Amino acid sequence: MKVFIVGAGQVGSTIVEALHDEHDLTVVDLDPQRLTGLAYRYDVRTVEANGASRHALADAGIAGSDLVIACTSRDEANLVASAFARLEVPNATTVIRVSNVEYLELWREGRLDVDFVVCSELETANAIARVIWVSAAVQTDVFADGQVQIVEFDVDENGGQGVVGIPLRDAKQPADSRVAGIIRQGEMILPGGGDVIRIGDRIVVIGSPDAAHAWGQLLAPWESEVRDVVVYGGGKVGAAIARTLGEQGIGVRVIEPDRERARRVAEDLPGVRVYNATGIDPDFIERERIGHAQAAVFAMREDAKNHYAATLARVYGVEFTIAIVHEPISTKVYEASGVDVTVNPRQVTAEEIVRFAHDPRTQQVAMLEGDRFEVLDITTSPTSEYVGLRFCDMPIRGALIGAIVRNGRAVFPHSEEVLQAGDRVIVLTATDRVADVEKVL
Repeated sequence: MKVFIVGAGQVGSTIVEALHDEHDLTVVDLDPQRLTGLAYRYDVRTVEANGASRHALADAGIAGSDLVIACTSRDEANLVASAFARLEVPNATTVIRVSNVEYLELWREGRLDVDFVVCSELETANAIARVIWVSAAVQTDVFADGQVQIVEFDVDENGGQGVVGIPLRDAKQPADSRVAGIIRQGEMILPGGGDVIRIGDRIVVIGSPDAAHAWGQLLAPWESEVRDVVVYGGGKVGAAIARTLGEQGIGVRVIEPDRERARRVAEDLPGVRVYNATGIDPDFIERERIGHAQAAVFAMREDAKNHYAATLARVYGVEFTIAIVHEPISTKVYEASGVDVTVNPRQVTAEEIVRFAHDPRTQQVAMLEGDRFEVLDITTSPTSEYVGLRFCDMPIRGALIGAIVRNGRAVFPHSEEVLQAGDRVIVLTATDRVADVEKVL
């Protein structure tokens, strides 16, 4: 597939990393340093040009593209690029990234001529809401309209009774779930019945939402349902997070130092209590009992501020902290200092976009462990060699099916279940094996 990407920032570079092995990529950006870095790491064509110029897109070789992705940090530039792409390559699939939810609403109303719109703020808010639902999780995602949940857990000595140290075939695993992967010392094991979960492992579970919640209680029995969250930062991301959590019936408080921004959040979200404060003053923290919140989300614009505020919140008693990551290196810093979960808006945005470069039967993609592994939602072809086989007879071949969706309903298959043509399978594999998995299915 010929893929034309406008924007070489963090979203663009993540997309390039995921797609460069299997596709012919051209990347356009005005920043020569970004382009040089991509060209050095990957075999891609780079063009220093303005992606919001029709002539520049034509000169950069957009003709013949199968997929056009506009993913700069500027909504208007992405909209203009997609409009010109429609003129130059009318049959190409066009996908744009936006931060303003209004553009997403316009697209849903059929008033934007693009094939798909990904809203970074909304995707981030949904990712955080999923994490809060299973607060013991390191990362979580949903498939099949919420019927299937993918969850990563770290296993320590304080939980896991009945599953840790026991062969999986004998372990007391929650119903409607499967351990799809065990990450041990940086390597992924696709487990069979004889494999054992050990303390220090990170496991990938595919199951129903109730099963994901049960796994969280099993591995972290001290965790309670989160009903009270403090959000640091009332910008677009923070406001989207507050809105999403509030819609789920969770009590939300927002801390925003800018008076005008705090006023807007208070007007837009009347059910949310908004403080015009920095949130790092000890008197304020004690007076407003911030330390008693069950969870805190740090969604300010600077990683350093998020890091300091999260550390301070933990000092005052907040047990569950989630931080927004703007720079990839910050993830390691956050984790080293005890922040429980990090969410990178650019990463979750890229996940939504890359699926358009996969086999057309692939409906959704989630990337795990720094993009080294992927979970695919793909429909099986009638010609697949797996169709008609029992799950216990299937060769693993570097991939493991954790769930299937049949007639619109999620099924978590037992060993005697037989795969049928037209089943949607939720499958875990290494990123460099995705093309092979799509072919065999």
